[in-house]
Amino acid sequence: MKQLLKGFALGAALLSAQPALAADRELLNTSYDIARELFAAYNVEFQKHWQEKTGETVNIRQSHAGSSRQAQAIIQGLKADVATFNQVTDIDILHERGQLIPENWAERLPNNSSPYYSTMAFLVRKDNPKNIQNWDDLVRQDVALVMPNPKTSGNGRYTYLAALGYAQDAYGDDEAKIDQFMASMLGQVRVFDSGGRGATTTFVERGIGDVLLTFESEVLNIADRFENGEYEVVTPKVSFLAEFPVTWIDDYTRQNGTEELAKEYLSHLYSEDSQRLLAGFNYRVHNQKVIEENADRFRELKLKSIDEIAGGWENAMSKHFSSGGKLDQLQRRR
Repeated sequence: MKQLLKGFALGAALLSAQPALAADRELLNTSYDIARELFAAYNVEFQKHWQEKTGETVNIRQSHAGSSRQAQAIIQGLKADVATFNQVTDIDILHERGQLIPENWAERLPNNSSPYYSTMAFLVRKDNPKNIQNWDDLVRQDVALVMPNPKTSGNGRYTYLAALGYAQDAYGDDEAKIDQFMASMLGQVRVFDSGGRGATTTFVERGIGDVLLTFESEVLNIADRFENGEYEVVTPKVSFLAEFPVTWIDDYTRQNGTEELAKEYLSHLYSEDSQRLLAGFNYRVHNQKVIEENADRFRELKLKSIDEIAGGWENAMSKHFSSGGKLDQLQRRR
């Protein structure tokens, strides 16, 4: 555990470190909470790229929390230049509630402005003592779960929707059985943390739970940090397509004079070197050459889209995650 904590502490130190000399430019990236180490590494590479391209130095500041909380902070006046989130709706509301970006923001960069993606997976303890193999194992009475809260975390919503996708495949149109499965799974959650990194901390530092439910990238990163096999990764055969949308914040970049810088910061994520860096942090990417280089790293599986599972994000949010919605109803049945 100490090894993992040191790694996270190093990432935090990199994010908080201030340059010895004032930079020519400054950029603020608001991001989801488990992306600290990723952007600590990417920022170093981008600083080199920007200086080679323009001759200017740039200081990149980071803000990390649950994706939905970050969106609210931006709407309430956090003058971020870019948002690198883990759920489309958290960027949509920057237009819908704040009019800070245009409605067609997803069309401005490739792959619906999602330079990388992931899915949901399970982290279990050494030797997988509860023999967790698939979603149906999570409803057993002897299995304790830890996951982010779907009310505050895009990560948590993805986990909920991935489980729902499995239940739909398993039970077809039988809504009663689907609801029973979802209620049973939620009933096995011992801790709902506000975000993905909090859930990791609960599982690893506090030793709570038999299974951590979070992004595949997060569980692979944790497993990679331990050489003694203290943790194992289980990727279910059916899961959710978790996109990671990005955008520059038009109103704030105009105010900050950072439009060109912000656009380049996000566009550079699609470069081959950046895609290779993303894959190194166990994210799935779009660059074909990098995909082929990492063919043995990512298991082939069925990734269901938000449209397949819930008829789109607008319907998912209103039906499942709104106050009094399906999530609240299922938790009352616990």
